[in-house]
Amino acid sequence: MTPHDPFDDAATARAVVDEHGTLLEWNAGARRLLGWPADDVVGRPAARLLADGEMPVPAGPRWDGTVPLRHQDGHRVRVWLLAHHRPPHDGTPGSWLVVTPLEPADPGREDDPLAAAGLDQSPCAIAVYDERLRLRRLNNAMAQVIGLPEERIRGLRASEIGGKAQSEEMEAEMAGVLATGRSRDVQTYLRTGGEDRAHAWLARMAPVTDADGRVRGVCVAAHDFTENHRSRERLQLVNEASVRIGSTLDVTRTAQELADVCVPALADFVSVDLLDPDGEGAAPSATVTAPVGLRRAAHRSITPGCPEAVTQPGHLELYPAESPQASSLTAGHTVVASVHSGDLDAWLSQDVARSAWVREYGMHSTMSVPIRARGVTLGVAVFTRCRRPEPFTPDDVLLAEDITARAAVCVDNARRYSRERETALALQRSLLPRGLPRTPAVEAASRYLPATRFGVGGDWFDLIPLSGMRVALCVGDVVGHGIQASATMGRLRTAVRTLADIDLAPDELLTHLDDLVLRLSEEAGDGRPGEVGATCLYAVYDPVSRRCTLARAGLPSPIVVPPRGEPHPVDLPAGPPLGLGGLPFESAEVELSEGSVLAFFTDGLIENRERDVDASHALLLESLAAPSGSLEESCDRILHTLLPPGGVTDDVALLLARTRGLPASQVATWDIPADPALVAPIRKQVVDQLATWGLSDASFTAELVVSELVTNAIRYGSKPIRLRLIHDRATLICEVSDASHTAPHLRRAKTWDEGGRGLLLVAQLTQRWGSRHTATGKTIWAELALLDQG
Repeated sequence: MTPHDPFDDAATARAVVDEHGTLLEWNAGARRLLGWPADDVVGRPAARLLADGEMPVPAGPRWDGTVPLRHQDGHRVRVWLLAHHRPPHDGTPGSWLVVTPLEPADPGREDDPLAAAGLDQSPCAIAVYDERLRLRRLNNAMAQVIGLPEERIRGLRASEIGGKAQSEEMEAEMAGVLATGRSRDVQTYLRTGGEDRAHAWLARMAPVTDADGRVRGVCVAAHDFTENHRSRERLQLVNEASVRIGSTLDVTRTAQELADVCVPALADFVSVDLLDPDGEGAAPSATVTAPVGLRRAAHRSITPGCPEAVTQPGHLELYPAESPQASSLTAGHTVVASVHSGDLDAWLSQDVARSAWVREYGMHSTMSVPIRARGVTLGVAVFTRCRRPEPFTPDDVLLAEDITARAAVCVDNARRYSRERETALALQRSLLPRGLPRTPAVEAASRYLPATRFGVGGDWFDLIPLSGMRVALCVGDVVGHGIQASATMGRLRTAVRTLADIDLAPDELLTHLDDLVLRLSEEAGDGRPGEVGATCLYAVYDPVSRRCTLARAGLPSPIVVPPRGEPHPVDLPAGPPLGLGGLPFESAEVELSEGSVLAFFTDGLIENRERDVDASHALLLESLAAPSGSLEESCDRILHTLLPPGGVTDDVALLLARTRGLPASQVATWDIPADPALVAPIRKQVVDQLATWGLSDASFTAELVVSELVTNAIRYGSKPIRLRLIHDRATLICEVSDASHTAPHLRRAKTWDEGGRGLLLVAQLTQRWGSRHTATGKTIWAELALLDQG
């Protein structure tokens, strides 16, 4: 008797035998039947109780039959026994529960309410239990479900008849009905003794009362609702598939999600194989012919590690026409095959590895479903059953096709996204600078990271050498993602370089760029502002004056890191994003110590879901303050610190520049009198200065260029006129400034013209020349290449 069982008594003879035939338990009913006390039999072989000495060998999890047993006083007793095998559970070894009822098979009096409750003609399976929860009556339908006749099991409890954990749970529910007098409905899924496979059951329990209203027992009506249960499971699986499949725009991840959803709910092993595209960036072919080359994208098994997988993810395998994969793809519909029917013999005879796999893991049924979306075949999903004994049914086919169709759309979307992403990324990379030019003004390093979740965006960066050793630094961002954003970025970057080439001030450049974005909006939409949006930060640094002029349109202020001091944002007026029109942009000028680091970045660096912008900005300042050997290391540290490991949702552009200053010894300046007769002395001073610098090899060319530029300024410009020479190791720059705003231009001189050849001569003698407007007039400049003196 177990302490938690209030209904246990000697009405049933019950014993427990372990897997080796040793008696583990012996109740009072067993002693009542055979006379042996527990101390005499527990721990000893159960075979000693057999009158013939032969132990029956059960062929399954349940056995029943009549066995001659030996009473304590020596006489033989023929007893009908019911035995249930209980597998190991939670560390408890397996055993056999053996029971037999002891009370006479008496259905009771005719006026007994328990007897009257038995409905022998009812198609519903009904059983009636008394106040001790022992079986009193059951009808023919219930006898068929249990698989045992009523006269054999009358007097046993539900847990003794069923012998399973679910049976004990049912008995506990019946006890609740008996105690409360209230009906209960219980659902369970099990295989009864009269079934070859498990079914879903609804047990409706109701109290049985006598004429005085007293509860005298419990009536249990069992309803098989397996089809309803399976329909609900299918609906739940379809709903789960719609949620879990397609969580990302990654082809391999989507294929894995399809396999994960269907194991073990639909199959024991699922593989997803995809067709390779015909060419780079192309979709798979619309028609499929055997043999079919398929690349394993994903698989899943109920066995950890997928030991039954013949092909590993990423590997390409050729499937012959006899294979289920090729058959379903060439036919264009689902193919169900089984080992027992011989459908797979032709294929397995050619594939030794798979044939061995079928034998080792007991694969008996397979279902191949083509993965098709938008009229294109993408691959095949193969569902296999090994442990589950049931073959695939037509309902399973419909379910697999529904789930695979949902997954096919997600796979196709992922492939389309991947193709567009690769195209946009290739376009983006072709439009971004392949490398940053070396300039005497700054040392620079950059990083660009495309978005990993929503497609490539329109972020860009640039470093543009300007006249007078100056350099322009720029970062920008086009709103949106994909090819359109990349193309717009290319147009804006080209526009910035063009506007930088004519040496516009940062605020003026952003104004022109704003006009361009407005025109792009008109081309893209119905002319409303904001159809195309962008942000930009533009700065010009002069290594001679060590001053930097900046303006921004919608982007965060850059951060400056002094050689000695803490990083801090540049105090820069906030400008509106580009494309709104009619709003002003303001510039700011800051003086930078040599060796200062300027950090330019787009908002993708500091905006993410893991932290707010202020926290990201603080991390950026902390990362910039950390000592570093190079700007490349600083870039890597910043990205590692600020960006989430799972990828970024927006593009990131980062540009770091360490400023250099040009020593005063490398700059010479002269104020030029407006007298052509004084040009010769100026040429002499230039030659002397070049000799001082050790650049005498360039004296002849420099003297001619200076003569032409100074003469041109005296003849066509306005006072004051100033000449400046700047040099580094590779370049000599000649600049002549005057107060006139009239820009010079080349013209073709006729044979007998006395002038018009000066600027043409300058253009021939120098590697490049140009002019720029200043606050007080203009500057004409020319660059001469120097032989490396080092």
